[in-house]
Amino acid sequence: MNATIKTAETDVYLTLLQLAEKYPVANEWLAQLPNWLATIKDKSRYAHAPFYQSLIERLPVVDNAQVDLNQPCITVAFNWQDNEYKQTHALLKRLMPWRKGGFLLGQDDLQIHIDTEWRSDWKWDRVLPHISPLHGKRVLDVGGGSGYHGWRMAGAGASTVIVIDPSCLFYHQFMAIRHFVGQADRNDFGRNTVHYVPVPLEALPNPSLTSGQAGLFHTVFSMGVLYHRASPFEHLEQLYNQLAKGGELVLETLVIEGDATSVLVPSERYAQMNNVNFIPSVAALSLWLYKVGFVAVRCVDVDVTSTDEQRKTDWMDYQSLSDFLDPNDSSKTIEGYQRPTRAVMIAKRP
Repeated sequence: MNATIKTAETDVYLTLLQLAEKYPVANEWLAQLPNWLATIKDKSRYAHAPFYQSLIERLPVVDNAQVDLNQPCITVAFNWQDNEYKQTHALLKRLMPWRKGGFLLGQDDLQIHIDTEWRSDWKWDRVLPHISPLHGKRVLDVGGGSGYHGWRMAGAGASTVIVIDPSCLFYHQFMAIRHFVGQADRNDFGRNTVHYVPVPLEALPNPSLTSGQAGLFHTVFSMGVLYHRASPFEHLEQLYNQLAKGGELVLETLVIEGDATSVLVPSERYAQMNNVNFIPSVAALSLWLYKVGFVAVRCVDVDVTSTDEQRKTDWMDYQSLSDFLDPNDSSKTIEGYQRPTRAVMIAKRP
């Protein structure tokens, strides 16, 4: 059995220990990290946790891998035996559904393409031209799922990326990809660049309350999260508090057409999602950001989600976007609301 998970968890501890030498808020992360990592393995809370861990431990060791974090699919090219290929394919299939990606493992006829529900590279291509350079930056990716965008942030030159998401499944999907990436994302401090902490945003230490300091991160991403929150203002405030002074928020979320007073509150479901609470217009969202304290707020992209970007695949074989649209009018959801449309907002913490 490999030690991928243990090694990755040790590395996030050592990374935070290094940061704590200069940034005291990292000590608050260190104090809670053991409990965070123990909770995600707690069978009483996550019944599948031991099974998922066993899948990661059975992944074969590969040598001389060539890793490319700047391709549409995170690519790890290497040679392996046919039996290793088949074994890995079966193990990774047990980690379905895969929603954010994709990923390419192996090469030629023995290459596994984890074709995820989302073409997450499309979102990245919409975001990247508008954000401040990530080179040498500390980055937080909130609700990062399998970690796809975290790997892309590393590819863009970030020095430290911490992906957070409380999903037990997504945590182990990340660990599966970490197993094959190995140490290819080592930074100038001798540590891995990309780390995964399995908690929601609200669990993170709030430095403004505990020490009166600004946050740890130069850039904070929240993509596809805001509309799931029961209190969007609390979410925006939490994002603000994680930013260093002068830091940048990259917020991607569902929006509707309308003016600064326009906010959709779905009566039950939205595109068959039962956890969508508030969908503002771009103008309303801009106002929310200013009210929280952000400055230099701008909308850099608005995109209607297509069934080419979000779709059913062999690695996510449940219903997807095409099933959630009105069959007689694709400009509307099956409930009659505006079709999913997503905006990218950029804002600064002064």
